[in-house]
Amino acid sequence: MIKVSVLYPNSEGKKFDIDYYCNNHMSLVKEKLGTALKGGAVEVGLSGGEPGAPAPFLAMGHMYFDSMEEFQAAFLPHVATFMGDLPNYTDITPVIQISEVKLQQFP
Repeated sequence: MIKVSVLYPNSEGKKFDIDYYCNNHMSLVKEKLGTALKGGAVEVGLSGGEPGAPAPFLAMGHMYFDSMEEFQAAFLPHVATFMGDLPNYTDITPVIQISEVKLQQFP
């Protein structure tokens, strides 16, 4: 299983409309990716590791896929659509990380 994380770095003066992201953008993503998308989550940064420190990321979106091949087959045809929606919710250039999930079980 792989996890695709879309991270929106926190920087003074940047905007991020979490309501639009959750209610519109992620609905678009789910529709376009179909059954290849196995699950996901949206997170909002609250703080950094030190008390009072700002969160390093304003928001993060995570998506799970069975394999890199399934992700690429589902995602790549829609990159222009997803990027075209970006100005509707943020002026931040996202950072993307693709990870192999080694453990997804917690008590």
